[in-house]
Amino acid sequence: MVRMLLVGPPGAGKGTQAVLLSDAFSIPAISTGDIFRANVRDETPLGIEAKGYMDRGEYVPDSLTNALVADRLAQKDCELGFLLDGYPRTLDQVRALDEVLASQGNQLDVVVELTVDPEIVIDRIRGRATEQGRTDDSEDVVRNRLELYARETAPLIEVYGGRGLLVSVDGIGAIDDVTQRIVEELARRGFSA
Repeated sequence: MVRMLLVGPPGAGKGTQAVLLSDAFSIPAISTGDIFRANVRDETPLGIEAKGYMDRGEYVPDSLTNALVADRLAQKDCELGFLLDGYPRTLDQVRALDEVLASQGNQLDVVVELTVDPEIVIDRIRGRATEQGRTDDSEDVVRNRLELYARETAPLIEVYGGRGLLVSVDGIGAIDDVTQRIVEELARRGFSA
């Protein structure tokens, strides 16, 4: 059982690693990005609103995101653990997540930070945009998202590091190698796959 957060800049491989770690630890992977993209694809009211933010490379407002995550964490499959991918991104979201988890008598166990070079991220995302036809992955949008990450999300690293929850892992290399590095770091913390 592990309650895990996966952080890193856009294009660091969080989505890929989330799926693999979810399988390895038998916990649900909760990706706000996937939820938003599904709503955009289905043209739901939330999706239409979210698309405007995403197309500009901006984050969906906290009020929408917090409610979505709180509802998801209350579902039965999260009782024995979960992996959050893409949330929280801001200090306000950290506080909201702390409150949601505390109301359930829980807290995060570990925060895994994937570290990557920004230029490698841009190359990865260009490839992803071509393969998946994603309108939120143009180079200008990606650079804006990287700036937003540095400004808003990177401070989370300091918060979670101060709580002793942070594990930094090199996100460059073969997918299986990165997964193995994460699993080994988690095992050192007492969480086995």
